[in-house]
Amino acid sequence: MAKREYHIVNRIRSQISRLGERTALRHRVDGQWLSVSWTEFGEQIHQLALAMLTRGLNVQDKVGIFSNNMPRWSVADFATLYNRAVTVPIYPTNTPQQAAYIVNDAGIRMLFVGEQAQLDAALELAEECPGLEHIIVMSPAATLPDHPKVISYDAFVALSGVSTESEGDAKAELARRLDETTMDDLLTLIYTSGTTGTPKGVMLDYANIASQIEGHDQKLALAEGDVSLCFLPLSHVFERAWTFYVLHRGGVNCYLSDTNLLKDALAEVKPNVMSAVPRVYEKIYSGVHDKVARAPVHRKVMFTWAVNMGARMALARQECREPSWLLKRSHALADKLVLSKLRALLGGNIKFMPCGGAKLDESIGRFFHAIGINVKLGYGMTETTATVSCWDDKCFNPDSIGMPMPGAEVKIGANNEILVRGPMVMRGYYNMPEETAANFTNDGFLKTGDAGHIDQDGNLFITDRIKELMKTSGGKYIAPQVIEGAIGKDHFIEQIAVIADTRKFVSALIVPCFETLEEHARELNIKYKDRLELIKHTQIVELIEKRLGELQKDLARFEQVKKFTLLPRAFSMDHGELTPTQKLRRKVILDRYHEEIERMYEESHKAARSRK
Repeated sequence: MAKREYHIVNRIRSQISRLGERTALRHRVDGQWLSVSWTEFGEQIHQLALAMLTRGLNVQDKVGIFSNNMPRWSVADFATLYNRAVTVPIYPTNTPQQAAYIVNDAGIRMLFVGEQAQLDAALELAEECPGLEHIIVMSPAATLPDHPKVISYDAFVALSGVSTESEGDAKAELARRLDETTMDDLLTLIYTSGTTGTPKGVMLDYANIASQIEGHDQKLALAEGDVSLCFLPLSHVFERAWTFYVLHRGGVNCYLSDTNLLKDALAEVKPNVMSAVPRVYEKIYSGVHDKVARAPVHRKVMFTWAVNMGARMALARQECREPSWLLKRSHALADKLVLSKLRALLGGNIKFMPCGGAKLDESIGRFFHAIGINVKLGYGMTETTATVSCWDDKCFNPDSIGMPMPGAEVKIGANNEILVRGPMVMRGYYNMPEETAANFTNDGFLKTGDAGHIDQDGNLFITDRIKELMKTSGGKYIAPQVIEGAIGKDHFIEQIAVIADTRKFVSALIVPCFETLEEHARELNIKYKDRLELIKHTQIVELIEKRLGELQKDLARFEQVKKFTLLPRAFSMDHGELTPTQKLRRKVILDRYHEEIERMYEESHKAARSRK
């Protein structure tokens, strides 16, 4: 059991008291980064907690947060926890129907909404959610309707001082709740976005969070005052748990609500750390290689030499051996000429970058280590409060997903399934006792649904997602993530969805990287009126065919994509095709692109008949 001093509310109160006027949070407003001190942060939490208590919030009541990242997200989170109530995050891109399910299933009484889009969705779901009493609007830019349940954030906070007598009672009750905090209290319900099926509310308590904080203290070197860029959705366990850890360490958390501004934010904030999903690394990797592909020959040679020097230095670190004098000198020159400029793309101050949410292609991980970015690939899930394993700073196997975190007991079960037991594992699924029981073994190990193995040195490897394995009509098992990882790193390809289940062969829906493709079309003087015409052009189709041939050389023949369709629009969360961590929702994609998929197999069938 984690120590009580790791209780996240106690940690935040301690840092507020100790760090005072030092910066706790920063956020981007009209292109400028504004700071919030620890003292201000504490005052905002306390005032909101009192207002919530004044409005009748009870211990272990449920409070929803339906918003993009912003400082008030964390203020609302901690104000809820100060009351010993339970925070229930809702993804800001959820539809009204998806949000309504969570509000009703969790029994949410108070719902904090971020911007106009979330307010509009909340108004639509309000009539379907009889238990919802208050909708508190955090963005001052949102237009408030005349609705009995809707109130602005500022007006709601003003309730904390409704009268001297009630304020005194509320303060006494809040102090009592803070004194009575326990590690067994439920801290949050996080509804898994899921690639299929009904969302499940994962129950995490203070002991779960505390065990991760304690374990990360043993594995990471995050210093007080280090700057973290918070751009993944706080509604996901990865960014939320990481934010808890940054604040526990006295770091500065910088909130970015619009991920389209990530490139600007990196240059402005120059973070020391930030959590990212593999897609972020893939886009940077493909962008760099796209520029190199179009560079003069001498620059290509210099780039290749510099990255090779970086890779040799990284390998020495990974194998825990001292690099030679010549390698040190060569690497110093490579760093000055090339590698430091590549690191500048991420602001230039990165100490390390936690990476999770999906599998990172091994070649991309090696590339970032070669240029001097300490990517710390980790493995975990909502049910394990994020991290189960991660790479060490040195002496790690880059083909693995690291070694288990302190306190995490990992073993391999039937069908090579990775099983996990330890203080970071969830209490269970809310209102789903049968589902909870089905996801645990008799001896208390969580079934992850991922297949893998552990080598003799204790490194954990993930091979595929058991629930996503596809079986061709010929009986061959296909792991789509392996194929998508091999192809998706190409700079001409933005996204790929593999099709294979019950099919004769593997096909794919491919979204090209249009920025790269359009530049290529200009070089070839290809004329087109829109993207749809561009992707149908013979030279473009032939280009992708050639790229696929090169990218699939290391795949077995039955794994290789035989047919593909280029799409004019990217898969998105807004259309329900991606989860918030950029995983494909395959069922939605299969339904939406049914005609395109069938056409690929019909054409193949016709071609086979014509040959007869």
